[in-house]
Amino acid sequence: MLPRLDLAAVWLAATASVASAQTYRRFGTCPSLGCVIPPDQQDFLPGQEFDIRFEVHAPKNGSEAFNNGVPDEKFTATISKDGGRPRSIAEFFKLRSEPSLEKWTFSWFEDLFAEDAKTPSVVNVASKAYRRVALYEPGIYTVTLNYFSGKKTTAEWTVRPLATKKRAKNVIFFIGDGMTTNMITAARLLAHKTVNGKFQTLLSLDEFPVLGHQMTHSIDTFITDSANSASALYTGHKSTVNAMGVYADTSPDPQDDPKVETIVEMLFRIWGSAWGAVSTAFIADATPIALSGHSRLRSQYGVLIDQALNGVQNYSWTKTDGPDAYFGGGADQFIAGPGSYQGKDYYAEFANKGYSVSLNKTSLLSAPNDKKALGIFCKNNLPVWIDRHIFPENLEINNDPSGAAKPAKDLPGLKEMTLKAVDILHNRGGKEGFFLMSEAASIDKQMHALDYDRALGDLLELDDTIRATIAKLKQLRILDDTLIVVSADHGHGFDVFGSSDTKYFDAQEDERSKRNAIGVYQNSGLSQYTEPKPGVSYGTGANFPMNWDPRYVLAAGVGAAPDRREDFGIGATPRAPTTSRGGEAYVNDKDRPSGFVVNGTLPTSESQGVHSLTDVPVYARGPCQETFGGTYNNIEVFYKIANCLGLAHGRNVTEGAGKSRGNGKGKGRD
Repeated sequence: MLPRLDLAAVWLAATASVASAQTYRRFGTCPSLGCVIPPDQQDFLPGQEFDIRFEVHAPKNGSEAFNNGVPDEKFTATISKDGGRPRSIAEFFKLRSEPSLEKWTFSWFEDLFAEDAKTPSVVNVASKAYRRVALYEPGIYTVTLNYFSGKKTTAEWTVRPLATKKRAKNVIFFIGDGMTTNMITAARLLAHKTVNGKFQTLLSLDEFPVLGHQMTHSIDTFITDSANSASALYTGHKSTVNAMGVYADTSPDPQDDPKVETIVEMLFRIWGSAWGAVSTAFIADATPIALSGHSRLRSQYGVLIDQALNGVQNYSWTKTDGPDAYFGGGADQFIAGPGSYQGKDYYAEFANKGYSVSLNKTSLLSAPNDKKALGIFCKNNLPVWIDRHIFPENLEINNDPSGAAKPAKDLPGLKEMTLKAVDILHNRGGKEGFFLMSEAASIDKQMHALDYDRALGDLLELDDTIRATIAKLKQLRILDDTLIVVSADHGHGFDVFGSSDTKYFDAQEDERSKRNAIGVYQNSGLSQYTEPKPGVSYGTGANFPMNWDPRYVLAAGVGAAPDRREDFGIGATPRAPTTSRGGEAYVNDKDRPSGFVVNGTLPTSESQGVHSLTDVPVYARGPCQETFGGTYNNIEVFYKIANCLGLAHGRNVTEGAGKSRGNGKGKGRD
C-alpha cells in the first residue's frame, strides 16, 4: 500500500526523467526528448499483445528548454528484426492506416528547489499510439524514432523463445504481499517449537523442493509499490509506481497508456482456462486487480472493477469473460454510490452476468461450484487473522458488505476463500485447467503500520492456507498437474534482533532504562510463543502460537519508519503509530503509551513504514519447479509460469479455441 498520487497540474514526479536529475524526472523511461514506449531493453512473450506509443517532447522552459516549446509533429518511426530492413510501424504490423496525432501539455518539477519555489517546467508533446499489436517470431527487434531533423531514439526489444506445450494444467500463485525471508524466519519461530536448536515441526513453505529469489525494482525506481510489482509478475513487463498492465505515458488520461496483455488474458485467449483471485485486501487493491487491470493510477478502483468484469472498454483489447472466482473485501466498489464505477450496483452487475454473490462465509461455503462466484465480505480490507481469532472485539466496526451500519462478523479467512476458489475453478476449468492468485495482503499492510505481530499472524495464515491447499489438491487428484508458486511482490526492511522482557520493561520508569529489557545474542533466549500458558487456549490449531502474549517477546523492527513509540509486545488493538499535525507525522502518544520513543528515518510527511529494496523468496513445487531456482528479475516469474502454461505461440491463437489467423513477424488490429 502506498499513498495515492493524484494526477494534477504537475504530472507525477514519480513517473517522470531529466538526464541530470535523480529524484524528479521528466519521464522515467525517456531521458531524451523522443520517447519510445515500451522503452529500450523490454522483453515480450511471442504473441503477447501490447500497445506502442511514441512521444516527442518540447520543453518550454527549464534546463531542457528546446525549440521554443514546439514539438516535432512530423516524427517517423520504424521497426526491424535482427538487423533486417526497417519498415514503418503501420507496414510492419499490417495496419490499415496511421493513428491520429495527439497533442497535450504536462508539467513537472526538476528538483526540490523548484518545487519549493513552485516553478514547474512545462512540456508540450506530440504523440501517436498504435493499439493491440503483437510480435510472433523470437529475436531482437529494433525500434527507431526519428524527430527534430536528425535526432533519434532507439529501443531494442527481445521476443523470447516459443513455448507452446502446456506442462502444467493448473497454476496457483500465492503472494504474501510485502513478505521477506526475515518475516518467514520470524513466523517460524512464533509457531514452531525448537528443542536444543532443532525445530520439531516446520512451515509448509519449508517443505517446498525449490527456492529462488526475485529482484523487485520497478522500471524507473529501485523501490517499488504493489501495483507495478504485481504487473511485472503478471505481464513480464516492469512499469512505474502506481501503474499496472501499462507502460506509463505523460498523457492527461490515466486510462489511455500503452497496455500489455496479462497472464490471465493470454490464458483465456489461448486455452479458454478458468481463472480467479482471492485476497484479504479489498479486491480492487493492486495485487488482485492487476490480473486484469490496465491503468496508470491504481486508485481508479471503480474503473478497474469494471475492467475485471467487462474488460477494457475504451480500446479494443483481450477479453477474459470475467473471473470465475473473485473473493475478498472492498464492498465500497460494489455498493451503488460514489465508490462504484458510474455509481452502479456491481453486485447486480456481476449477478446479471451469471455470478452467485456471497456476502458472508456461510453463503460462500454453500455457493455452487459449477457457477461463477463473487464473494465480497466487508468494506475495505478483511480484518486480520489476529483480530478475527485472538481479539474479536476489534471486529465491532461498521463494515458490513451490504452497506448497513453494522459489523461484518461471519467472515471467511484466506484458507476458506482459497479452498472454495479451488473447488470452483477445478469444476469450471475442466480439461483446460485454471489459474488462481491467492494473496495474504495484510502482511504488507500491518508492516506499514509497524504492527509486526499482526503481520506475522497473517503470514502464518498464508502458510496454513498453503498446507490446506496442497491437501485439497491431493484430494482432487490434481496435485501432480498443478504448479504452485509462492512469492511476494516486494519487501519491507524487517528483522528480529533479540527478545524483550515485558515484565522488566513495564517496571522501568524512564525510557532509556526500558531499553535494557532487550536481550541480544546469548540473552535473546528461546521462543516462548510455543509454550502453553494456563488459562490460555485460542483453538487455532497446531500451525499457530500457543501464546501470543508471553513474558519474553520478539524484539523486532524495520529500517525505515516514522517517529513512534515501541514496547515490542502484542497490542490488543491495531496500531496507529503516528498522528498528523499540519501535514506532518508525529508520535501518537496513545499508541504503545508505555513504550519508548524511536526516532524516525523517513521524511516527516510519511506516517507509516515503507517498502525496501530487498530481494524476495520464490518457492515452487509441481510441473516446471526446476526453473524457479536461482536469483532473477521479477519479470522472470511471469515467463517461467507462462512457458509452463504453453502461452508463447508463433501465431495468433484466439478465444481459447485454438483458432489461429495470421502469421509472420508481427500483426496488429485496427
